[in-house]
Order: sequence, then structure tokens, then C-alpha cells
Amino acid sequence: MDRISKLLGLFILISWGYGCASLRPPLLPATSIKNASLEGYKYIYVSPTNSMTSSSGSTINGTLLSSSKTVNPADLITGIFIKEGLIRLPELKPELAEETLIINYGESGKRNTGGLGGYTLEVTIQLISAKTSSFVCSCTAEGQGSTEADDIRHAITRCLNELTPVKK
Repeated sequence: MDRISKLLGLFILISWGYGCASLRPPLLPATSIKNASLEGYKYIYVSPTNSMTSSSGSTINGTLLSSSKTVNPADLITGIFIKEGLIRLPELKPELAEETLIINYGESGKRNTGGLGGYTLEVTIQLISAKTSSFVCSCTAEGQGSTEADDIRHAITRCLNELTPVKK
């Protein structure tokens, strides 16, 4: 009987967790500002970022179950642009400046969504002309997942979906 009670309790807890997850408020729409077209750019230089590691876990019947996730925003941004056909430069090259975008990343906000410590993380990505140092475009989006690494990954992907596909 004790085992059945524990299993029933676990089932109720899991069902409640999934139910609460569906009650999350929607994410704010991703936004972008475009001062110029991305056409004509072949290269990117992504400003370096630090990796972010976050963990989540729970205890079931006295056993700790945990997982750890890591994301490096610059690597994720690079991957998305490489997929669109651009070439990442390890350093800025003056002879390629006319065809190079400098990409900057920053975390730009955190919004409490209420209940169970829920929140979203917001990121902003800025694209600058390497030749003129002028603003080309930017995007902002928030993300929410089970860890902060998931939040960042989700936000970056939503943000860049506003700007890509870069090439047709």
C-alpha cells in the first residue's frame, strides 16, 4: 500500500507540474530594428562571450537526479549565421570590412512571469557594419526553458528568426 501511495503521489506531482507549465504566460513577441539590408554581407565577426552553465534537479525517493546544461551565446549565434551561408572570421580583416558584420550580444532583461519562480530572460543582438561602424539592425527576444541556459538558447533563436534568412 505504501508503494502505491508513493506512486500515486508522484503521478499527481508530475501531472500538476505539467499543468502549471501550460499556464505560463506567453512570451513577448520578438522585435527588430532594421536600418539596412543584410544583403551583400558574406562574413561575420562575433564578439566573444562566456559560456553559461546551469543545472536543474529534483529528489525522488531520496535520490538526487540532476542535469547540467551549457550554452555559449557566441557559438550559438555563429551556428545560426553559418547555417545561412555566412563565414565567421576569427578576427576583423580590413580588406573584408565592406562585407563583414560585427555581431554583439547582451542579456537585456528578466521578466517575472509569476508562480513557482517563473521568469523569462531577454537578449538583444546587434549587427554593425565593420566598414562604417554604423548600426545595421538589431533584434530583441525573450526565452523561457527549464534552466537559464535553455532560456538564453530559446531567446537567441527567437531573436535571430526575426533577422534570418539572411540570404535568399
